[in-house]
Amino acid sequence: MNVFYEETGTFKVGVILADNDTSLQIEAVHGKRSKIKATSVLLRFDAPPLSEFMGHVQKIADELDPDFLWECCPNDTEFASDTLAADYFGHTPSPVEAAATLLLLQNAPMYFYKKGHGRYKAAPPDALKAALASQQKKRLQAEQQACYVEQLNAFILPDAFKPLIPNLLYKPDKNTIEWKALEAACTDKKLTVVRLLENCGAIPSSHDYHFNQFIWEHFPEGINFGELITPQPNDLSDLPIADVIAFSIDDATTTEIDDAFSVTPLSLGSFRIGIHIAAPALGIDPESALDKIAATRLSTVYLPGNKITMLPDAIINDFTLAENRLCPAVSLYLDVSDDFTVISTESRIEKIKIAANLRSNLLEQYFNEASLNKGDFEHTFNKELRLLWQFCCKMENQRGKANDANNDKVDYSFEINNGHVAISERRRGSPIDKVVSELMIYVNTEWGRQLTDANITGIFRSQANGKVKMSTSPAPHQGLGVSQYAWSSSPMRRYIDLVNQRQIIALLRNDSPPYTKESDSLLISMRDFEAAHSIYNEFQRAMERYWCLRWLLQEKIQTINAQVIKENLVKFDHIPLVTRVPSLPEMPPGTYVKLKLSAIDLFERSLHTEFLQKQDA
Repeated sequence: MNVFYEETGTFKVGVILADNDTSLQIEAVHGKRSKIKATSVLLRFDAPPLSEFMGHVQKIADELDPDFLWECCPNDTEFASDTLAADYFGHTPSPVEAAATLLLLQNAPMYFYKKGHGRYKAAPPDALKAALASQQKKRLQAEQQACYVEQLNAFILPDAFKPLIPNLLYKPDKNTIEWKALEAACTDKKLTVVRLLENCGAIPSSHDYHFNQFIWEHFPEGINFGELITPQPNDLSDLPIADVIAFSIDDATTTEIDDAFSVTPLSLGSFRIGIHIAAPALGIDPESALDKIAATRLSTVYLPGNKITMLPDAIINDFTLAENRLCPAVSLYLDVSDDFTVISTESRIEKIKIAANLRSNLLEQYFNEASLNKGDFEHTFNKELRLLWQFCCKMENQRGKANDANNDKVDYSFEINNGHVAISERRRGSPIDKVVSELMIYVNTEWGRQLTDANITGIFRSQANGKVKMSTSPAPHQGLGVSQYAWSSSPMRRYIDLVNQRQIIALLRNDSPPYTKESDSLLISMRDFEAAHSIYNEFQRAMERYWCLRWLLQEKIQTINAQVIKENLVKFDHIPLVTRVPSLPEMPPGTYVKLKLSAIDLFERSLHTEFLQKQDA
């Protein structure tokens, strides 16, 4: 005697070796013996032979129509499978027919709900309709997915993928058929998602891939300002016009010119230095639509060959300190004696005439250490620049930073022109750098002091034990060697500076300051700025690395010199690229080595380096 039984949801057959009433010892077709409960047995049979039974069952089950069976069975009550089989076949079902009916009922859960041992209930019409619709949808999706895979394997981008490219690249929904098709094609082609989509023409360039990822993550509304109506500056007609000749010093690509300088002779060899800061706070009211955008962006984002400004071009054009224009400014004047001692200071809100926008790449040809050592140089502002440099040297000494190791570091400039990259070096601490940085340190320190003395809240940067933090309470900045430091010199490029400028303007006008120490907007801006500033700086470094790799490819560099920083970390000569060299032997920091380069990947921003030899310094 043989049995047809159910075990863990699967139908099986076996020959009975021993029947113990509540349990049976059976032997399967392939000889495996096991013990089963008697309640698991669905039917017993002698024919057909055990080895042929399931084949006959499957053949009949394949001929059964679940739709017809569903229509035949009761709609609102449970039924036994053998009863349904008898109704369907029109006679007492044979073991094969009974088993085939059970198999059909088991394999059609949308049509029949299992209620017990050999008992089922027909699915309600609405539930069956919904289940069949879902099944049809899944079938169509499977067919569509297979079609997508076929196209992707041929490096053809399906039309449905085009609006989904950012999602697929940066934040895929892994439950969609598009992602599943992409993943399957990547497996077939043994390619990463980025490489496959690149081969399909979905990624215009490796640069766009990195730039668009940053925009996707941090500027979800896009980088344009839309239909924002920019206000006109307030009450500027009453501002006095300063009797100074001012000039700015900036990089060639700078459009947000925040600062300018003037030098006016006084009696007995003394002179007056003017530090003039652009004043967008005069035209951007707190909590206005424009202010909310600036508070969201928090800073201009810089990267080689590009930038994302904090403020719209229209506002920048209104307030940038452009040459041959009268520009609103908040000015700090320093009366300085002939030995470069500051005698007194005064702050004003005014308009200034900008005589020139000096560009550092051109100015450096005239204003440099060599020309200063000679004693003179030819330039329209040679006297002013020399006085500013001498004053700034004294200020640097007073801060105790004259021999700062940072002055020996090298800064790098990137010039991107139609995909061609040029990287230039400039030693930090040049006369241009010293003049600009020292005057900015002075104005940020002085206005921070004035806010503190007036008991007006500002946002200060402090440093202790190498850690920089922001706070509404003034504290020493050890790195700069000053008692307090409040960013206020770049109000078109940093939101913190704009906030501080509003406080300074209120101080100078004897108005109530817009922010108090408990102002939520002040604390939120301070918190968010630190996070955004870190993200933007990291992105800038990442894109500088990208353009360094582009430069290596462009120049066909196969070997390069580098200097060991520590362990296997090195910095390449002449470009700001730092990487690890796994094959580098143990060498002291500062050692020069020669490396072999290969496998540069612009999407991964990676390269392979191999140690060749030690170099002389």
